[in-house]
Amino acid sequence: MKIGFTARALVSACALGAAGLLALAPVSASAHPGHDPDPPRAPRATPPPALLYRSGTQVRPHADAPALPRLSARSWLVADAGSGEVLAAHEAHRPLPPASTLKTLFALTVLPTLPAGVPHTVRPEELAGIGPGSSLVGVAEGRTYRVADLWRGVFLSSGNDAVRVLAALNGGWRATAARMQEKARALGALDTRVLSPDGYDTPGQVSSAYDLAVFGRAGLRNADFARYCGTAEALFPGAGGPPYGIRNTNRLLTGADGVARYPGAIGVKNGYTTEAGNTLVAAARRGGRTLVVTVLNPRAGGGHAVYEEASALLDWGFGAAGRVEPVGSLDGRRARPGPGPRAVPVVASAPPERRVGWAEACAIAGAAGMGAGAVSLVTRGRTE
Repeated sequence: MKIGFTARALVSACALGAAGLLALAPVSASAHPGHDPDPPRAPRATPPPALLYRSGTQVRPHADAPALPRLSARSWLVADAGSGEVLAAHEAHRPLPPASTLKTLFALTVLPTLPAGVPHTVRPEELAGIGPGSSLVGVAEGRTYRVADLWRGVFLSSGNDAVRVLAALNGGWRATAARMQEKARALGALDTRVLSPDGYDTPGQVSSAYDLAVFGRAGLRNADFARYCGTAEALFPGAGGPPYGIRNTNRLLTGADGVARYPGAIGVKNGYTTEAGNTLVAAARRGGRTLVVTVLNPRAGGGHAVYEEASALLDWGFGAAGRVEPVGSLDGRRARPGPGPRAVPVVASAPPERRVGWAEACAIAGAAGMGAGAVSLVTRGRTE
């Protein structure tokens, strides 16, 4: 990674170091600090706490509720992203391989630790260990990328090469997996076991429709996550040549390959591996209401069935508004936060960037009560 860096990146480094590198998500210019675009709604009748652990399909319809669509997925869930109410689910806590939908948890864990504008020159060892047949965005060793470029490679192309580099900047592959596991527990996602941060098939690695919906919902509340996962097309730096176009592999967002774009689609992430089959976390907004759905491993209908079944669930969820009682909550297993100071959001507006040297960096870090190691962590991106 280049030793030169911007004053803005340094301020981010100081804030991160002073907070013990806690996950404070940056706020984009279009977002307002402290503003929740989907404020929680008052919960309705409380369902039995273990309802989502029962086998089969769980739904509590009123007499005028629409009928659930016929689905072939091994597991699925539809929830209101604002209130967290689960409207219906099938085998919600069944442990299954998640494929690249696990990248939602990767992003929730790593996004807050790496300033988007920081440049990094990729080293050969950072691309080692990519699984055969992995999806790639085309990261090249010796090429310098901004962190934001790598995130577009993760969200749009599901690039396992981009995940490898970002994980290296986050302290390494195993450290990132461990931090992802901690993040999952903090969110109340207790079905998830992380062994490979990119979601590549690994014996024992599992998640669930419930947990993945938790990750998708949490991601939509992070301005940077929401922007990346909702981007349909972007340019990616070429290896020794001009930038080239990449397109989001979530077909509900792009309407590609014969799949109709879902009206109001805003993200989140799709995946596929041999063991997991097709997987999808999808979200859409309509009439001021946002739904998040998870569909894992449809067993009929071909490669596009995951999108067709997700679309059917979204249609049902919007049509069922006010006509079903919740069968659970995405907040149901999350620990209550302990007492402590309120987090200070990163201010969206900032002065123009300027380059500073290492001596000035250390001086600024010292003024903030940090050591040079804290500056090194952010500017070099490694703790090893």
